[in-house]
Amino acid sequence: MLYRTLGRTGIQVSSLALGAMNFGAIGRTTQDEATALVDAALESGINLIDTADRYASGESEEMVGKAIAGRRDDLVLATKTGLPMGEERNHRGASRRRLTTALDGSLRRLGVDHVDLYQIHRWDPDTADDETLSALTDLQRAGKIRYFGSSTYPAYRVVQAQWAAREHRLSRYVTEQPSYSILQRGVETDVLPVTEEYGMGVLVWSPLASGWLSGAVRAGREITTHRSRILPDRFDLDRPANRARLDAVERLAAVADEAGLTLIQLALGFVTAHPAVTSALIGPRTLDHLRAQLDAAGTVLTADVLDAVDAIVPPGTDLAPEEKQNTPPALLDPSLRRR
Repeated sequence: MLYRTLGRTGIQVSSLALGAMNFGAIGRTTQDEATALVDAALESGINLIDTADRYASGESEEMVGKAIAGRRDDLVLATKTGLPMGEERNHRGASRRRLTTALDGSLRRLGVDHVDLYQIHRWDPDTADDETLSALTDLQRAGKIRYFGSSTYPAYRVVQAQWAAREHRLSRYVTEQPSYSILQRGVETDVLPVTEEYGMGVLVWSPLASGWLSGAVRAGREITTHRSRILPDRFDLDRPANRARLDAVERLAAVADEAGLTLIQLALGFVTAHPAVTSALIGPRTLDHLRAQLDAAGTVLTADVLDAVDAIVPPGTDLAPEEKQNTPPALLDPSLRRR
């Protein structure tokens, strides 16, 4: 396992990190299965676990808490908040009220007195940056969080938050968690250069592109990724965008074969090769999935392999735009761009 410094924090984290989104109802993972995944991940050298209150409505956090009991100090624990937790209008967002309440709930479910990294799951356009940063700084000073970060922020919001922290003399986001894979390279044009400029750690999610780069989606074969059950449109091969992805996957698989790699090794080796990236979050549902992904822990891609990837999916290109999730609200809601 390789280790890297998380931004400017001084914390050493593994280049692969365990994402717990599949713990519980989403991945149909039991507590025993989740504990076995945590055990195997820690034994392999992974020392960062990432979850969120949103995942299975808190069930993921509860499972992580039980799995890490008795060894809290041996790992870097991260969670997130901000996405809706139920129908009540104030059980979402990044206001002081929401963050204070949400963190207490996360700590209770995790069974800990603090988290190492607390992340805002999505930018909240209804809350001022200084409101959010002030609340996070107070929670940090209270000892409930050690550091805080953002997740899936547009590049301009990352910049704005850094300036707001400086202007108001508050602690700043030290990490960003964007979607990044061979099929989702748009962040290379703006988000990753910005994180490098501000010395932020980067924890990338969906490096296997929801299963497209795991080997579960191949031409002439039945699609086996469980994400096809949850989000069928993303895997409907009658759609031109998905056919384009499948074509890219087949060409990437040929590159991997020629290099003596699995497609998973190629995919994870690609994202961890970017100088801005600290860790890639893997989200296995089974021990077999975890073992296949751990095989990529020491993968270092050669320049000719990276060039071959660039020839198939050019730098800065998104072949999976629905995973982007950081599009400015005005591009999605017409009322926000019309007087």
